[in-house]
Amino acid sequence: MQIAPDIQLPSLPEVTLRALEACHQDESYRRISDIVSADTALVSRVLALANSALYGAVAEIRCIDQALLRLGTRRFHTLVLTAALRQILYELGADQWQQLRDFWRHSLTTALTARALATLTRYPEPDQAFMLGMLHNVGELIALKTPPGDTQQYYFDHQADIAAELVSSWGLGPMAADAMRYQQAMPTEIRDAGHLVKLISLATRLAQSDAAGIAAAGTIFGLNEELTREINRRIDQEVSGVAESLGIPLSDEYDASHSNHKLKQTILKQAMANQALDLSPIRGSAQEYLAATVNSLTLITGLPALYFGQAGDGLTLLSASNGDIPDLTVASGPATSVLTEAFTSGVALCLDDRSPTVLDRQLLSLLKTPSLVAIPVNGDEHCAGVFAVGTDNDNSGQTEELGQLFSEKLSQAVATLLADSDDSQQSIDAELTRDAIRRQVHEVSNPLTIIRQYIYQLRNRLDDDEVQEELDVIRDELDRAGDLLLQISRTPGYDSPEMPAACNLNDELRTLRDLLEDSLFSGDEKTLTLDLCDEPTDVSVPRAVIRQVVINLVRNAAESLSEGGDVSIHTLAPVWQSGKTWIELEIADTGKGIPADIRNTLFSPVRSTKGKGHSGLGLSVVKQLIDDMEGIINCRTGRGGTAFRILFPSAANNKNDDE
Repeated sequence: MQIAPDIQLPSLPEVTLRALEACHQDESYRRISDIVSADTALVSRVLALANSALYGAVAEIRCIDQALLRLGTRRFHTLVLTAALRQILYELGADQWQQLRDFWRHSLTTALTARALATLTRYPEPDQAFMLGMLHNVGELIALKTPPGDTQQYYFDHQADIAAELVSSWGLGPMAADAMRYQQAMPTEIRDAGHLVKLISLATRLAQSDAAGIAAAGTIFGLNEELTREINRRIDQEVSGVAESLGIPLSDEYDASHSNHKLKQTILKQAMANQALDLSPIRGSAQEYLAATVNSLTLITGLPALYFGQAGDGLTLLSASNGDIPDLTVASGPATSVLTEAFTSGVALCLDDRSPTVLDRQLLSLLKTPSLVAIPVNGDEHCAGVFAVGTDNDNSGQTEELGQLFSEKLSQAVATLLADSDDSQQSIDAELTRDAIRRQVHEVSNPLTIIRQYIYQLRNRLDDDEVQEELDVIRDELDRAGDLLLQISRTPGYDSPEMPAACNLNDELRTLRDLLEDSLFSGDEKTLTLDLCDEPTDVSVPRAVIRQVVINLVRNAAESLSEGGDVSIHTLAPVWQSGKTWIELEIADTGKGIPADIRNTLFSPVRSTKGKGHSGLGLSVVKQLIDDMEGIINCRTGRGGTAFRILFPSAANNKNDDE
């Protein structure tokens, strides 16, 4: 029986609620990944979408992090909301909820055990083992949502084959499919099987916490009983911790009615906010659009509302849902009323038991209510305006929640409006800029060509081999500069021909050392150190790309040493990660570290902090070059200095592909 790859499966409502909350609060990518990874239904949805035709031909997904990165934040948020909407359609009985909770606990226990065993037995990708542990019994989850009968029994009886089929359709590769297919094989039959097969098979047995699992650990991996029981004990503690963080009770009795009701309320509020926005067509300026939405806000709250838009240094009443609009403009500071404080802080505020200011009393009089909530509309850089919604003390919390949700949806719509209005002007400006760049490139190219010719003539007149080599380096760099200028002058749609992609990293670094030392480390206060490994460092990267990456990073490192210090270049080979072989390059300095305010936009083209003469584009260029070669770059920084670690694709990968 064939199973659709994008099958919809039920989750525990506590997990779905926590995932929605994490998205709503823009929590860290790592926290969102942790929540999703702990639920088989969400893992299935992420994998199905990440491997869909939206992304074309892509490499195998080897962990949930890879799948989430492929989706991107916005698409993932939509996925969670869609999963939550489908979740409220599942009408499960008390026994089914209990079975779903037990399924969740067993899946998580298996996944955590698989990761622990992978680490213990030195399997290179423990996160892959965790993911497959979460998916190993997906057939049982399909059966739980299927009415009793022959079809349900089929799912129960063929769990291993169903998991293997889905894992293959999700692009996890043949070894992952085998791990699903042979999960119930006898321990004696898999002692010489692939590592991943043994990990998942043993993890499913240990999750049962019985003597058979203890014995299987000895047969498959030679683990003694004491160590195996300690693994089980620690995994039980970890599962309890995850359940507590998500609000999932692990007692014998499990009642999902309260959490499911809360999930339905959350989804209903989101749907109401979206529907209310649809009632206010986007037109005019941003402030005109915001003013027009005041009636939509009243529709979803059932309460009167006012909208104050920013006007210069103050706030002006632009619209009201309950009558005529008086002429009212107030100063935005000092922030003493709930209206001005919400505008200044960007945070929704309830009047509640606060002592009302005169402005608060004026607003209460206009709203004709005993209390009010001030809800700011936040843009990318500043607050655009504030809604004042009339309420009473008993319902202020619910009013604030609904109003905030509406405000967030509204902020996104305004951002889209502003972006669309800028498109036409930006396209004109972009074409003018490209034309100016093409003219400037032509002017710059002429002296470069003359310089290159003189270098060639000078080289032929010299007998010193060392000087000739240095002139060759200069000539190569001029050629690279010319190529870069050509790339800049081309239109964005131009596809440049592929460059030969093979060179020796260590040889390039030795060649660049003298050039870098003479130009950046000529004084006594700064030093450049090379620590090159003895293993082969052939990389599948053009020589020009290596030089551009190294020169950019070393120049940044040298310029960070305002009081002197050391820049070190270190190579390491081979490095194994994600099933591939890499050559590692690390460029580190002993400076003061990257300022905290620019770390979040480290690889984006921003205004430089180095002063006149620096464009701030260096790291964004490096990141683009690394991404184009499908390499990996990361950074660590602090008071002890900054280090960039780059993984270049090894040329050995190409040789292996050809064999």
